Amino acid sequence: MTESNKISRRTALGLGLATAASGTFLAGPASAATRSGGRHAHGHGGVGPRITAAFTPDTTTVLRNPLDGWSLYANTSFPSNYWTQYDAVPVEDSTGTAKVSDYASVYYMRVAWSLLEPSEGVYAWQSDTPIKLAIDEARSRGLRLAFRIVVDSRDKAYDFTPSYVRDAGAQGYETQTGSVTVWSPYPDDPVFQEKFAAFLRAFGAQYGDPAVTDYVDGYGLGLWGEGHTVLYLDSANRESVFRWIIGEYSAAFPKVALAMNYHRLIGTGIGWGDPDPDSERLLDIAFDSGYVLRHDAFGMTTYYSDWEKAIAAKWKYKRPIIMEGGWVTGSMNYSIDPRGYTTVADVRQGEYDDSAEAHVNMMDFRVGECLTWFADAYPLVQQFDGGGGYRLYPTQVVAPSSVAAAATADFTHTWANLGWGYLPNNIPAWNQRYKVAIALLKADGTAAKVFVDADSDPSTWLNGSTTSYTFRSPALGVAKGAYRWGIALVDTTKGDTPGIALAAQGTTAGGWLVVGDVQVV
Repeated sequence: MTESNKISRRTALGLGLATAASGTFLAGPASAATRSGGRHAHGHGGVGPRITAAFTPDTTTVLRNPLDGWSLYANTSFPSNYWTQYDAVPVEDSTGTAKVSDYASVYYMRVAWSLLEPSEGVYAWQSDTPIKLAIDEARSRGLRLAFRIVVDSRDKAYDFTPSYVRDAGAQGYETQTGSVTVWSPYPDDPVFQEKFAAFLRAFGAQYGDPAVTDYVDGYGLGLWGEGHTVLYLDSANRESVFRWIIGEYSAAFPKVALAMNYHRLIGTGIGWGDPDPDSERLLDIAFDSGYVLRHDAFGMTTYYSDWEKAIAAKWKYKRPIIMEGGWVTGSMNYSIDPRGYTTVADVRQGEYDDSAEAHVNMMDFRVGECLTWFADAYPLVQQFDGGGGYRLYPTQVVAPSSVAAAATADFTHTWANLGWGYLPNNIPAWNQRYKVAIALLKADGTAAKVFVDADSDPSTWLNGSTTSYTFRSPALGVAKGAYRWGIALVDTTKGDTPGIALAAQGTTAGGWLVVGDVQVV
């Protein structure tokens, strides 16, 4: 059971938020505001006074949590200076520099199928290809991965679908990119579907661990893989292809978030125009099945307009949203935008404003645009780090300071979200994997015992309100002695170990935020 309430001045005073310092331990009974809700009265299993820890929020640390933060885009021509150009980036109004990978959570590769599987059953991750080396470097920097697999070769300098697919009899079509002739398959061709499904199974087996892969774009058809301008053998197959590819990606990545571009012409043969009457219905099929939202034209007033904003509003706090900016400032005339952009900083502000309105969880450091976020819009980077996505922390924890070894213990814990987004614990791929847990910490910082509050649901913690829980542990069942209480958001699929970085100031031990001392007697 939970209790959510707006943080009024009275509530803040009752919780100790107005005066408590970070990690301060206040002996005595729980406040009236804390005692007002929950399943149990305090004192069961407690001997003597209780401790109340009030925590101060951390609004500056880059937390790098799953499905949250910045996506750093790969350059799939793999230039030798890719990482070095981002390791000492000039910062606006500063003599200092920034290391971009320290700000990012994810390394995002928009990559051709033919690069990942140049011949049938031979995969780029099996040898020291440029792709594997780039991935290895990203992982060494603490970045999780994200992918879009593109099969359409239009506007490309080489075939994005492996030649063995065409050789096996798949039907497709040729187009010109300058002087180069390229070939793309029809997505309703059965040979293409057979070969691509086999590739996805192998790809999912390699990158289907959510500790490694943050998300995968689970459509990728059409021009640039954006889901529009899709050409078929028979255009009547639009929905069947849509359902087929969702099913294949879902089977290949059951534990990884899959994303869908909420394009107004999803799966149609055209690139722009009025919204197709079937687009929202098809998108709902994907999102109802668990897909998360993404869009590739934030900041473009014409292409990210009322229809797109309505889709984002419809799914707000039901599915997270991944943002990508639309303007390529080095080659596009962004001054034609109805918002009247005159500088690159204006474009970045427009992207940020659209992101705030949509309550996005993730923003983009695109190739060609990344450096301008630091040179022209660094305050926006800081604002998103401090208040975008989700930033969760316990405002207050009440716990006993003395407990009998064979007794239970009662706790009250209250949580807030500093970010405009939400922790998407409710998507099927995650299946409520993150829960609040209380640990008895030994002197070396390891957990002697962990107690998970199964009723906690971080996906419901939204900006502007707090959520409080009361929780009774099972019998402690540990040796008598001195311990510390710790609190964390644990990953229940990883042995109940801390899984989400908290936006709280205070002492930590092994990923646990220390609440205070407890004597087991």
